[in-house]
Amino acid sequence: MKSRNVIAFAAMAVLLLVLLVMNLCIGSSSVPVSDVWLALTGRATDATAANVVLQLRLPRALAAIVLGGALALSGYLLQTFFHNPIAGPFILGISSGAKLTVAIAMVFALSRSMVVNSATLMAASFAGAMAAMGLVLLLSTVVKRMSVLIIGGVMIGYLCSAITEFIITFAADEQIARLHTWSVGSFSGIDMTDVLVMTIVVALTFVGVLMLSKPISAFRMGETYASSVGVNVKVFRALLVLLSSILAATVTAFAGPLVLGAGAGAGCCTGA
Repeated sequence: MKSRNVIAFAAMAVLLLVLLVMNLCIGSSSVPVSDVWLALTGRATDATAANVVLQLRLPRALAAIVLGGALALSGYLLQTFFHNPIAGPFILGISSGAKLTVAIAMVFALSRSMVVNSATLMAASFAGAMAAMGLVLLLSTVVKRMSVLIIGGVMIGYLCSAITEFIITFAADEQIARLHTWSVGSFSGIDMTDVLVMTIVVALTFVGVLMLSKPISAFRMGETYASSVGVNVKVFRALLVLLSSILAATVTAFAGPLVLGAGAGAGCCTGA
C-alpha cells in the first residue's frame, strides 16, 4: 500500500474517532468528555449522563458506523458488478424493494398484534432486496447497454415505492405511523443487541468480500480477463449480488431506507 494511502486512511480513522466523541458529547443534553470516558470505562458518577451515553448515543453512533460502512461496501460491490460508478442499492431499486417487503411484513404483523423484531425485518428486507436485484438481473439479459439498465433499475425502484404507498393507503392509523417513522430512516430505538446483530452480519459479509478480493481485482479488468485467469464469472457475479443484497438489506432493516445515506444518519444520531 502506498504511503499516501496509509496517511489518508489514518487521517480518516482519526476523523472518525473525533466525530464519534463529538456524537457522544453533543446533543440536547451536553455531556463533558470526562463523563463520557467515565461512562465508557464503567466508573461513572453521574447516572443520568451514563444512561444518555451508554443507552442512547453509543448504540446509535456505533450503528451509524457499521451501517455506513455496509452501505459503502454494498455500493462498491454493485459498481464492480455493473462496471459503473453510479450503481448502488438506491439507484438500482434494491433499497425500494427491501422497503416494500418490510412494509408488507409490518402491516401483516401489526394487524395481528404481533411483535416485529430485528430478525423478521432483516428477513423481509433481504427478500425484497433479492427480488429487486433479481428483476435487474433479468432485465440485464435483455438490455445490453449499461445506461439503459441503470434506468431500468430506477424504474423498478419507483415501482416498488408506488406499491409501498398503495399498501400504506389501506393500513390502519397505527400502522401508518409506524411505517412512516421507519420509512423516513432513523437510528432511534437501536440498542446494543441490534448493534451486535448488525455487526456480526456485516463482519461476516466483509470476510466474504475479502475472500473475493483477487477475483474482484480480476473482474474489474473485464469479464474476459477474469475468465482467462480462472474466475468462474457466473458464480462470481451471483456472489456479488448476494453479498451486496445482504448489506443493503441489513441497512434497510435496522435504519430504514436512508436515501441520503450518511447525511440522513448523521441527523438521526445527534438528536439525544
